[in-house]
Amino acid sequence: MQIPSLPKEGIAPLQYLIKRAMILRMGRSRLYLPKLDSPPATILDHLIAHFPNVKAEVWRKRVQEGRVTLENGTALREDQAYQQGLTIFYDRETADEPRSPESENILYQDDEILIADKPHGMPVVPAGDYVERSLLFRLQRSTGLTDISPIHRLDRETAGLVLFSVRAGTRGRYHQLFDKQAVEREYLAIAHLPTQLGRKHWLVENRIEAGTPWFTQRIVEGLPNTKTVIELLEVHGETGLFRLTPKTGKKHQLRVHMASIGAPILGDPFYPQVREKQPGELSLQLLACRLAFTDPVSGVPRRFTSTRRLQPPHSAWHPDPRR
Repeated sequence: MQIPSLPKEGIAPLQYLIKRAMILRMGRSRLYLPKLDSPPATILDHLIAHFPNVKAEVWRKRVQEGRVTLENGTALREDQAYQQGLTIFYDRETADEPRSPESENILYQDDEILIADKPHGMPVVPAGDYVERSLLFRLQRSTGLTDISPIHRLDRETAGLVLFSVRAGTRGRYHQLFDKQAVEREYLAIAHLPTQLGRKHWLVENRIEAGTPWFTQRIVEGLPNTKTVIELLEVHGETGLFRLTPKTGKKHQLRVHMASIGAPILGDPFYPQVREKQPGELSLQLLACRLAFTDPVSGVPRRFTSTRRLQPPHSAWHPDPRR
């Protein structure tokens, strides 16, 4: 990302600062400096204390390189005194961040929404070692839309459609679509065939809560909080193509529900049990292929279809999301 240098002429100082601040803020993390009973001497001291998992020399290097900034885009000084009420911006990039073999596609964009079609292996928002590779960061950088925000999320391993809100002023109206279950979502999955092949339709309703390890989910007793309609569309050897229609949106819901009917999704390292992914193994064969809703701002019906395809184990079989 190229940061503009101070202009010699032609641009007013205020315009320059606004432009520079907008570029600096794209895709970056931010931290508000609260009122503290015993505030540290400098903002740098606060950063080091606030993030104990990041080494002090890493923060010093970021500050020295001008990668920690104030709201107006000016670089933080090492000796800058702590001041409550300020918001600072900083990069969370990691030196060994893996690169994405594929890029996202923007299928639609207007003044209110953006529809992105993401590949497998790309998280929607920054997490862990995935910062610059996250879909949100990449879209902020490519479109210049600093306030863009995802309305829903997909697992990093899941490919397909993600709806983003462009304007904060109307964002709540799009969140309400999901709260009211007014969005039609359809997924395709390639999975192992269940033991009982007599069935082709399932309605799975149960309660899912955090499991062990902490990054997994599990089915527990209690009032159902998840619901998925599952259909077996095609059979190819020991695998099948399934259509999944979630009626709720819990973390790992589709992966848990497929495993619960004895049809774990190909490439899933978490369900039915956690295992180590093998080199060269297929990515999770789960695709968010369709998204449909009535736009709450314009009233226009919206229907989108992913351009991506799953990777079947048989070369002659090519599942098409437009089927």
